[in-house]
Parts: sequence; C-alpha cells; structure tokens
Amino acid sequence: MNGIPQPLPPRLRAYLSTPELAQVWVAARTRLERNGLHVTGVLTLDLNEAAAEHLSGLLGRPLEPGAARRVKLAELDIALRRSAAGQGLVSVLEILDERPVIDRAAARRDAQARWDEVWQRLDTALAAASLADAAWVPEWIAGLRRTGVLTRAGTAAATRALGHAVSALGILLKPTEEPPTGWELAALATRVAGNAHGFDDTSLASVVLLRAAAHAFGQPVPESAADRRALWQTLGVATDAVSGTVLASQLRPPGADGWSRMMRDRADLGLVTHLTLHELDRAGSVELTMPGQTVSVCENPQVLQAAVHARTEMPLLCLSGNPASAGTQLLRSLIAAGNPIRYHGDFDWPGVAITGRMCALGAAPWRMSAADYRTAVAHLDADHAVALTGNPVPTHWDPSLAVAMSAHGLAVHEEFVLPELLADLRGRHHDA
Repeated sequence: MNGIPQPLPPRLRAYLSTPELAQVWVAARTRLERNGLHVTGVLTLDLNEAAAEHLSGLLGRPLEPGAARRVKLAELDIALRRSAAGQGLVSVLEILDERPVIDRAAARRDAQARWDEVWQRLDTALAAASLADAAWVPEWIAGLRRTGVLTRAGTAAATRALGHAVSALGILLKPTEEPPTGWELAALATRVAGNAHGFDDTSLASVVLLRAAAHAFGQPVPESAADRRALWQTLGVATDAVSGTVLASQLRPPGADGWSRMMRDRADLGLVTHLTLHELDRAGSVELTMPGQTVSVCENPQVLQAAVHARTEMPLLCLSGNPASAGTQLLRSLIAAGNPIRYHGDFDWPGVAITGRMCALGAAPWRMSAADYRTAVAHLDADHAVALTGNPVPTHWDPSLAVAMSAHGLAVHEEFVLPELLADLRGRHHDA
C-alpha cells in the first residue's frame, strides 16, 4: 500500500462498519492476502436481505439476497474509490480493521530470507570459532531446525543466542585442547555476551549451547536442571552452587573431618541443615552417613519440621517438591554408597511423578502403594478431601496406584499421613 490511509468520513465509516457487511470485508481480506494484494478475482457471498441492501448501496447496482452471490474485487475497489472514501479496497480494509493487509506469500519469502541469513551467520560464526568441521555440528544444526527451538524465538533472538553460544563453545571446545576447568558460568557469560546472566538456566543461548555440548560429548539432550548442571561441568563450567538446597535432619557423617563433626553437632542439637551444591562439593567424598543406614526422603518441609519436633533420630531429607540439583546429587551419592533410600510424596499427579523420578534414581517408594493410598482415602474427612486435578501419571512401581487414584479422584497430601511417617522414622514400623 502506498501512503497512509486517510480517515473515512464518519457516516461512511458507520455504513461500511455495519455487521451486515462484515463477511464481505473478511472474504476480501482473505483473498487479497492470498493473492499478493492484487485486486482481482471474485468473492462468493451468502447475503441476507440487509446485507444485500447495504452492498447494493455501495456498488450502485441491485443485488438479490441469497447464497453464492458473486462480487468482483475490482468492482468493490472501484466503488470505494468513487465513494466519499476516495480510497481503494486495501486502504479501506486497513482503516476498518485497524491493521495492515499483509501479502502472505511475500511475508513467507521475507521470513525464509531472514532465516537463511540466520543459518549463514551461524556457519560464519562456527568457522571463526574453528568449529566448522567438528563432527557433531551437522546433527546439532539439524536438531535445531527440526525442533523449532529457534523458530519460536524469532530471527533476532536466534541470531544473538547462536552467536553467544558459538563464541562460548569456541572457548570451551578448542579442537586441540581439553576443556578448561576454571570458568564460572557468570564470567563466561560476561565475556561472550557482555551480561553475567547471558547463560542463565533455560535461556535460549544456554539451550542451544548445551544441545551442542550434548552432541559433542555423545550425551542425551539435557532435560532436568541436574542434567544441565552436569553437562556444564563436563564443559568445565561451574554453575550456581549456593541457591538450591536440600533440607537434612539427623544426617550424621561418621568421619573425623571438620564437616562431618559439624553435621553430627547439628544433629545433636536437633537442627535442620540446608545443604547446597557448594557445601556438598566442599565435603568431597566423605561418607554421608553410616554404611547401610536407611535414609528417608520426603517431599514437603512440613513433614521434616514435624519429625524435628518429634525428635526422631533417623536421617530424613526433604526435597521441597521437585529436587534442586543439590538434592539429586546428595541422593545419588547416598545410593552409590549403598545406603537404602526410601521416598514418600503427595498422592497427587505431580507428587507421584516426582516419586517416579526418585525411583528411577534408585530410591524405593515409602508408603506409596495403592493399598497405602486407599487406606488414606478411607480416613479423609471433609476438611482434607481435595479433588485430584491434572493429567494422570503412570506409577511404574505399583501400576494399580494410578488406577486407584483415578477411580477415587482424590489427592492425599503428606501431612495427612504424618502419624504413619513419624512412626516409621521412630523405627516402630518396618520399612514400607
């Protein structure tokens, strides 16, 4: 369209904006956007009496009501130019709809050209980083194209993210050197992106960089925070190690080192410890508890708080929902050391999904069977009956649990079964 559309006279605008003519303008816009804004072709309309009357008044010729009434776009265009509007069909549509009429084919061509430029810039950046001939590059690029992870962000954001990712990969994956071990994530981001948050978790630059690293090291594309942290470590980059925590009560490392003594002192005082990745890394390879000691794990902090108030002495960890990397690392360390781990969570779909992930790590379900659920539901009162919402999740450790939950349609939160959990932590029941 050339120039800026001029406002329509108020009376004409009201006439053209009548609901009876709405289908005319929708059909005209659809046809124009498909055929490159050329005012050609014919509209086939289903006109009631009022619509036929209004359109007749605009065209200056009688139109009979009925289906399959045909009107040429060129006739509409000429009628509007001869009217008080003084403008053609495209301009009038933009005024009435308050948005441009778009040449869809041209827009697709422009978008394709912009994406072609993104991929060309990526090839240039890879060459500049001495990564163009890396064996993992073709599959990485194919994955980016296939998944649409960049398409959703747009060309400008994609170009920026790819540039930052490739610059960082050029530093971390030098072809003739082992990955460096001294980078902090914020320092790396500041160097290549000019912003300490440039590689924050799940940012586009971080996503595309870690996809590349996964291909480079022959690993799966990371899905969890723990997986992403592990891949950064493989690249020689230290991520945030202090904000995510796992709560620990009565964890008593048996060693003679200062950290182990400190943990035993805190256990003697009945204190809860917020363990971070930083602290677990500093603790190193010390034994985390007595060999063979069963460690219980819960989902909700209220359970751990109740255990502390009850002065239970068995070690208890709390993940506070989905585990942070600290919780995952601690559990993996305990499992690798041969400590039996048992996990309890909420009987709702997110809760059993977390239970499934804990079982996949090597934990055993703790009072998370269909029988446990049915017993709890039988004792629910009106104050604790909560409807089960969300999408069902398989319960591989006990398939009948998901069936029972779907049948009853009720959630049971950990706090409702506190007496049984505390009895287990006092050693009054066998492990469930």
